[in-house]
Amino acid sequence: MGEGSDQPVYSIGAVAGMLAVPTSTLRAWEERYGVIAPRRSAGSQRLYSRSQVEQLRFVKAQLDSGLSAADAHRLLTQELEAGRVPTLLEDGPSAPRPLVLIAERDPYAAELAEYFLRTEGYDVFTAMDANQARAAFEERSPHLVIIDLLISGGAGFRLCREFSSGGATQLLAVSALESADEAVHAGASAFLRKPLEPLRLVSAVRDLLGTSALARSSRRQELST
Repeated sequence: MGEGSDQPVYSIGAVAGMLAVPTSTLRAWEERYGVIAPRRSAGSQRLYSRSQVEQLRFVKAQLDSGLSAADAHRLLTQELEAGRVPTLLEDGPSAPRPLVLIAERDPYAAELAEYFLRTEGYDVFTAMDANQARAAFEERSPHLVIIDLLISGGAGFRLCREFSSGGATQLLAVSALESADEAVHAGASAFLRKPLEPLRLVSAVRDLLGTSALARSSRRQELST
């Protein structure tokens, strides 16, 4: 992908959610224009780098302005050839504040992640083992869960499978081991290599939540009334 292993990678489902574009459209763009080509995991799943997400957001912005898909990709190609890499425009955390659940085995790493996410305006709850994470997930319905894949002796993969079954919560898997393919296969929306650099962690969380957290909060309030 041309980026370091400490950069986040995103599943096609996560990217489709960020852009509000069907996964079938992303596949069609890749096959038809070949400008943005995600790498494939061992299980043939598409894995997008953050720079590719930026490029796709650029394409989406051109479409929203009235260009055709072909013209949008042609413009992206020109920008890339000229060395002007499109910049991802990130939305700040929405109100009401999204809740992030951190399932982390390392107290220091959990404390650090919580500090930076709270600084960015997120509500945060920390669980230090798999059972605590399951209980918090059921009780609090977080918008996003950051899962250390090695929590409770490697139970993070199982947590990804369990938490992704409902499809309403974004999952960011993290590990000191290169486990992106396995994490996405288990249901994670994205993967980030540890140790976590604060800016990349916050950026990945913001990428995954975007404005969708506000929409989910609104739907929950409507259902509860």
